[in-house]
Amino acid sequence: MSIMIVEDRGQQAGKHETKHQWFDSHDVELLQAPLPVGDYILYTDTVADVIRRKAKRGVDLKKLDFLGSYRVCVDTKKDMQEIVGNICGKQHERFRDECILANNNGIRLYVLIENTDGIRSVDDVFVWKNPRSKIQKWITMPSGQRRKVLKYPDATRGETLARAMMTMQERYGVKFLFCHPDEAGEHILQLLTAQEE
Repeated sequence: MSIMIVEDRGQQAGKHETKHQWFDSHDVELLQAPLPVGDYILYTDTVADVIRRKAKRGVDLKKLDFLGSYRVCVDTKKDMQEIVGNICGKQHERFRDECILANNNGIRLYVLIENTDGIRSVDDVFVWKNPRSKIQKWITMPSGQRRKVLKYPDATRGETLARAMMTMQERYGVKFLFCHPDEAGEHILQLLTAQEE
C-alpha cells in the first residue's frame, strides 16, 4: 500500500528532484495543493475530505482551506543560507508569521534544513562558519590602488543563527532539524508518519 504526501504547490519546480526520486522509489505518492503552513503534510482522511468537498463544488483549493485538517507538517530549506535569510534576513517576518500561524492552529512545524556542511543539530550551528563571511571582492581606493575587502562583512555568524533558532523554538514551538539532501525524503516521511502512530 502506498503512502500519499501532499506537497505545497508553491515549491519551486525542478529544485526537489532528489526528494521526488526518493519518494518514487519508496512507493510514496505526491499530490500538489496550496498549504498554509509547511511544504509537506500527510494525506489523511481529513485532508482528503477538504479536497473532495472543494472539488464537488467546483471551487479551487485555497491555502486556508487546509487549516484544521492536519497537525504536523515539514518545511524544507535547501541549505544553510536559506535558513539564514528566513531567520536573520529579509524573509524573517514572513517566516516568523508562518511559525506563529502553525503555533496558533496547533500544527507541529518541523523545519528540515538540508545541508552539505555536516550540520546535524542546532548545537552544530553554534560553531558553523558562514562561507559568506570569507568572500572577498576587489575595490579601488581613492588613490587608484586596488585591494581586496570582505564582500559580506556582516554575514550572519553561526552563534547568532543558533541563538535565534533556539528563541524561535521556545516562542513558537517550531523544531529545527538537519540532514544531508540525500536523506530529506526519508526524514520527511518519518516525521509525518511518526505522528500518526
